[in-house]
Amino acid sequence: MQVNAKLSFVRITPRKMGLLADEVRGKSINEALTYLQFSPRKRTAHALYTLLKSAVANADQKGTVDVDTLFVKTILVGQGTTLKRFRPRAKGSAFRINKKTSHVSVTLAER
Repeated sequence: MQVNAKLSFVRITPRKMGLLADEVRGKSINEALTYLQFSPRKRTAHALYTLLKSAVANADQKGTVDVDTLFVKTILVGQGTTLKRFRPRAKGSAFRINKKTSHVSVTLAER
């Protein structure tokens, strides 16, 4: 049985999220949560940690799944909308800053 969870419009770039998602993909849920808890990338790891906890809670809510046998089957990171901001520069010009967001979806399955 598979369980899904989504996290949308996270104000972290997809590249940073993807690097951490690659480390977690394929691991058991306990290993993944432990890895994220002690990861040096605190802000990104916290977002993925809460997403995995949400997916585990979804599985627990269904009731037919043993939570200890779950593993991270897929974790996909996609680019969300980009917030465009401007900073003043020399001679009256402006410089654009792109603040990227990401969408993350995770699927847990039983092993």
